[in-house]
Order: sequence, then C-alpha cells, then structure tokens
Amino acid sequence: MDSTPARADVTTDTRRLVVMDVDSTLITGEVVEMLAARAGSLPLVAAITERAMRGEIDFGQSLRERVATLAGLPVSVFDDVLAEVELTPGAVELVAELGRRGWPVGLVSGGFLEVVRPLAAGLGITRVHANRLEVRDGHLTGRVDGPVVDRAAKAATLTAWADELGLPLDRTVAIGDGANDLDMIATAATGIAFNAKPVVAQAADVALDGRLDAVLAVPPFAG
Repeated sequence: MDSTPARADVTTDTRRLVVMDVDSTLITGEVVEMLAARAGSLPLVAAITERAMRGEIDFGQSLRERVATLAGLPVSVFDDVLAEVELTPGAVELVAELGRRGWPVGLVSGGFLEVVRPLAAGLGITRVHANRLEVRDGHLTGRVDGPVVDRAAKAATLTAWADELGLPLDRTVAIGDGANDLDMIATAATGIAFNAKPVVAQAADVALDGRLDAVLAVPPFAG
C-alpha cells in the first residue's frame, strides 16, 4: 500500500482585481477644479471637464487645456486640496471589505498623482496610476509631466495589473463615471458605472448611484 501522504487540494483563488477611477468616483469632486478654484480659472475648467466627461472632446487635449490654467500655483496647493477632498460615501467601507476578502484594489486616474498617491496611502491602496504635474522652482508650470493618462492608458493599466497578479481579465472589475473610463469598463469582465454620465451608464454592465459600497450588492461582489 502506498504510504505517500495525499496531496492537499489546491485552494481556489477567488480574488478579483478591482480598479477604480478617482475623481467623482472614489471622491466626490474633481481635483483639477479644486486647483482651478485657487488659480481663478474654475468656470473655464469646469466647463471643459464637463464636456470631456461626456465624451464630447478628447480627454488628453482637454486635460492640457485645463492644466495650462494652473501655471504659477505653488506646490503647497496640493496639501490644501488634499485637505479639501471628500471621499464618496461608502468608499471607506468598500475598500475595507475588499481588503477583508483579499481582493486587490487599484486606482487609475486622469487626475494627479500628487493628490491621488497620499489619498490611496490613507486607504491602504498601493496600486496607483495618475498624471504628474510639471513643477519648476516650486510652482506648477501649467504642463503635464509625461504621457497623459487617457482612456487607453486606463485600460492598459488594468490589464497590466491583472497580469502582475496572475489574474485573468475575466476576474477583473472596473468602476468609473466619465468617458475617460469607457475603455477600462469595456476591458474588465464587469464594468460598473457609478454616478456616471449617460454615455458611461449605457456602456457599463451595471449602473449605480448613491453610495460606493452599493456595488457589494451586485455580481461579482455578491456572487
């Protein structure tokens, strides 16, 4: 009789990668507009943001136009804006529950790393991809430092994170609100539109409003 111990069954990996937009998804506002308020360009920037989120104009072009109005702001403005940021109701609860399950979370944003990174750190999130603003002599130059994080970059980031984690795309979830999120919503197995523009709500598998942790009641979270 073979006395070799039986091999234990391999535990099924039930994790899913959840990738979220930041502005108007994880947080209630738009960071570029908070910065613009301090630069005196809020009306112009808010109008451009609205058109970009509806998909009426190219995101990269719109971001460069908005960032140009921020030239001259001191870098201390990031601390001021971070203190002003409000998490969407249910965001803390959602991230905590995903952590309890061991599901990895990433933030991918057309906003700015200078605000997104400390915001993520406060929630225990380590996967972050966002734009960086160019700084010279302690002030914003009005330019983006490096390639713009547009809708294609968001989808590519979701795919790259899934590869790093060894998770197939059919175990990924994307959550966003604006046209810049359309590609990652299409790429993920489950695309969720949250407090979204009509073009995004129509394209997503699920459309929700209100609290961010409402996603826990729908597949694949509740499956």
